[in-house]
Amino acid sequence: MNAKILTRMLCWMGTLTCLFLGTAHAWEAKQAPLMTKWAKLVDPNKPLPDYPRPQMTRTAWLNLNGIWQYQPGTEGEAVPSGQKLSSEILVPFPVESALSGVMEHHDRLWYRRGFVVPATWAGKHVRLNFGAVDYESEVYINGKSVGVHKGGYLPFSYDVTPFLTKSGPQELIVRVFDATDDAGEPRGKQSIHPAGIMYTPTTGIWQTVWLEPVASTSISDLKIVPDIDTRSVHVTVNTVAPVPGSKVIVTVMSAGTVVKTVTGKPGTVLTLPIANPKLWSPDTPFLYDLSVKLIGGTTTTDQVASYFGMRKISVGLDHGILKMLLNNKFVFEIGPLDQGFWPDGIYTPPTEGALKADIQSMKSFGFNMVRKHIKVESARWYYWTDKLGLLVWQDMPSANSYIDSPHPVPLIDKPEYEKQLTEMVAALGNTPSIVMWEIFNEGQGQYDTPRLVSIVKKLDPSRLVNEASGGGYSGSGDVMDVHSYPPPACPAPSKTQALACGEYGGIGYLIEGHTYTPKGGGYTNVTKSTDLEELYGEFSGLLKTFRDEKGMSAAVYTQITDVENELNGLLTYDRLLKCDPAAIAKANRFQYPIPTYREIVPTSEKVSQTWKYTFASPAAAWTQSAFDDTAWKQGPGGFGTDPPGRGLLGTPWRDSPGDIWLRRSFNPGTLTPAQIARLVFRDYHDEDIEVYINGVLAYSAGGYTSTYESRPLSAAAKQSLRQNADNMLAVHCHQTIGGQYIDVGIYERIP
Repeated sequence: MNAKILTRMLCWMGTLTCLFLGTAHAWEAKQAPLMTKWAKLVDPNKPLPDYPRPQMTRTAWLNLNGIWQYQPGTEGEAVPSGQKLSSEILVPFPVESALSGVMEHHDRLWYRRGFVVPATWAGKHVRLNFGAVDYESEVYINGKSVGVHKGGYLPFSYDVTPFLTKSGPQELIVRVFDATDDAGEPRGKQSIHPAGIMYTPTTGIWQTVWLEPVASTSISDLKIVPDIDTRSVHVTVNTVAPVPGSKVIVTVMSAGTVVKTVTGKPGTVLTLPIANPKLWSPDTPFLYDLSVKLIGGTTTTDQVASYFGMRKISVGLDHGILKMLLNNKFVFEIGPLDQGFWPDGIYTPPTEGALKADIQSMKSFGFNMVRKHIKVESARWYYWTDKLGLLVWQDMPSANSYIDSPHPVPLIDKPEYEKQLTEMVAALGNTPSIVMWEIFNEGQGQYDTPRLVSIVKKLDPSRLVNEASGGGYSGSGDVMDVHSYPPPACPAPSKTQALACGEYGGIGYLIEGHTYTPKGGGYTNVTKSTDLEELYGEFSGLLKTFRDEKGMSAAVYTQITDVENELNGLLTYDRLLKCDPAAIAKANRFQYPIPTYREIVPTSEKVSQTWKYTFASPAAAWTQSAFDDTAWKQGPGGFGTDPPGRGLLGTPWRDSPGDIWLRRSFNPGTLTPAQIARLVFRDYHDEDIEVYINGVLAYSAGGYTSTYESRPLSAAAKQSLRQNADNMLAVHCHQTIGGQYIDVGIYERIP
């Protein structure tokens, strides 16, 4: 279609919408607790205007994003056909988002708008496409139901031709129902009770809505499978209502030059040889173009464009150890956890530029992979991971099995979970950047794991399958994937699976003015960007050891951005850099200098250290040097129940819930101001900890650690230090449930 004609059409469609609504646009974005810089760039006349399906493009299409009528619904109410709805909403932003102009949660919604089929589409079938609607939707055209769809993450479409009037405006109504927490549906991190690791839900239309004209005999979808070992690509062109004698012509192009053309039958596998293929990888993300024509007799009835990357993912031996291989070579995969939330758009990025910027940020940090965490993104997101070069571990959104659920027994809609799992694999199967499907996460909604792994393997033998990231292992699938916070860990060696750490890190760093909630943090917390970089570098040093000594293949850092009250991103929730990308990139290349430590007060990691201790609540002055602790017991550290993975168990401490108080005197000798500035605590606490020096609070943290960590002393505590004299180190640890252990030391951190 001529660009000028299309522009006029879009402008005319905007006018039609105003007339249909019966009023001028009254939409205005709400103000979320935090807004990104892209929010002000949202154009209500054409939000997210880019073509929504990059891997199967047609030239003629009509974007229906924009201002629609909207109102909350109730169960069983009549379809409001011919009725003006009470409010307006900006599609495709979810109703809970600020950018929708509503910023309210309703489990039932009505959407309504008008459209006119362009005259140039005469004689064609009109398809109505939805990128994603969460969760159950029913579409009505001119008052008649077209169909019902369930599932909040995947595209669907209808041939609405039989429901259209011959001319003039057409009425489009969408009914939505989203139970979120209360139906066992795949929902990822959404909750109507957001807190902790659960966030604001997405309800309703949250991806692009659009129309396209197609012939009665047309291309329905493509299946593209690259094969670098045979230097070829296998393409299957599936069609709607093929006529006898139909044929397809498939052409591969490289930078505008034809590489190979093959003609064959629809629905059959066509193999196109590619001499000297340019392999796709994160460093060289080369994409071949694909042109597909459907021929009926002597007429081209349909034509689409696509692309693919020549790449292979597999598990194989490298120096005798089973590892993940990219293009038959071992490449250590390092990437962030990406949950895909936005403070102003929730599940929907404000603009295409915002979406692209997230992936560019990951590249700037030196990541070569990303774990898309229990969410499926729009096709445009995967286009940019393909284009910019980022391996993708694709999670299946988990079902309703989190602790926030009001049900004592978690609900799991197993038929829908399996249906949507297989639909996800089919919908994203042509994406070269996706290298692994992840079936379950941390046991959430987990069931029949080996069977589901087998189903996915049969659907897509070209990719790896991760049965369970972070727990619920059955030995099926290609990868053994543990979670460890904050430092990474490596699974035990396996003869059948590659080793990965699917989550680690979670270093919290709060930047004032860039938080969604007043409080929040990470699995461990720092107070400045250089501390974040240095701790990230330390963790990378552990990854290098796991790679070199244990053969670990990959690791996933939590996480790329803050999300609501989680402040453990490398970017804030509104996408402000927290640290130097070059420093993180250097660590990801295992080039970051690892610090060493000089003992001032040693821990009980190697040799048990003697402490005074009590399990009874002491008097208020217990942190002071002059406090009389003669009634306290004396014993070796560390203190707890079972010995942790590192450190010694010297004295049992079994009160749970319960508390322990520790005291120990030390003489630091003579320290220069620079040495004092470099002092850190090295501690292992399970759970809450408070540390004092000479009565001054020097460090505190809630929760627990799974290994020893280094944390800076407070400025006041450093000032309280007495040179060449006795000082008092006092520790309080509070235990609620589960394992328990406490050990503390002081070290000079030498960069």
